[in-house]
Amino acid sequence: MSTPASFVHYEHPFDVMQKALSERLSGNPCALAVITNAEGGAVRAPGAMMLIGDDTTSYGYLSGGCIDSDVCLRASQSLTTGKAEYLRYGQGSPFLDIRLPCGGAIELSILPFPDIAELQKAVETLQARRAVEIAIERGEFCVTSSAKTARQSFIIRPKLSLRIAGRGIEPVALARLASAGGINVEVWSPDTECFQLVSCIPHTKTRSLTSPANLPEAKDDVDTAFVLLFHDEEWEHALLKNALSGPAFYIGAVGSKKTHHRRCQNLKDAGVTDRNIDRIRGPIGLIPSMRNASTLAISTLAEIVDLYRGRSEQI
Repeated sequence: MSTPASFVHYEHPFDVMQKALSERLSGNPCALAVITNAEGGAVRAPGAMMLIGDDTTSYGYLSGGCIDSDVCLRASQSLTTGKAEYLRYGQGSPFLDIRLPCGGAIELSILPFPDIAELQKAVETLQARRAVEIAIERGEFCVTSSAKTARQSFIIRPKLSLRIAGRGIEPVALARLASAGGINVEVWSPDTECFQLVSCIPHTKTRSLTSPANLPEAKDDVDTAFVLLFHDEEWEHALLKNALSGPAFYIGAVGSKKTHHRRCQNLKDAGVTDRNIDRIRGPIGLIPSMRNASTLAISTLAEIVDLYRGRSEQI
């Protein structure tokens, strides 16, 4: 396999499975290592994945560096034998020379030559923004298996998606931070300068805004967060109504408590229901009164990730 990219890009199982599919279609030998159980303070949760080639090149990670090198070595051996391996590290492990500082335990399966059809099914489901159930059955990687022989099954949700609407430096700062975390970002703005700054950010798309009365179609889903970074009542009114028409799990708008109260009243006067208005978070962020773009971005993204983790079994 080629030189691995950053860990960030391969944190999510989707990215690892997509890479595994590419390698298998290219005829390159590879093994998929999947955490099946984690006890104590393990870094990764069940369902986390790492892809390993026969040269021990890897994509993704399973720990903070405690076990990954050994997993790569054993995966290379598994590719030679063609047999799956089930391993336990930490408490109760036979590998006394490999210690986990967290004091817990990690169990995992190494699956050589994962099935191409099953990988394709998983990747296509997640690309369609639908959750997928992964099972490990008789040493094989399977999608939506209900067999009693399955050692473990996991629900993998699509990657977090972030839609930002705004102008100025605030959308740029949030887009940069989210992209660095491997999140797919779409920025809506009427600002040419904003687009120029955003265009060089990885995993980021742009949509041009021309008029509050003529907005593009939003394609938010239940794994999408929408953040409004406009300081303009005409734009924010239209964009919030646009976001509230979809199922985004997070809808937040910048501004003070006084601004948010006025915003909610304006929406109510326009016929928006109290139930929908209650979906809007404002002021946004875990830390109140952020007065520069970078700290506002950190505070807002932290709030989004916290809510996302709390509502799903996302890895």
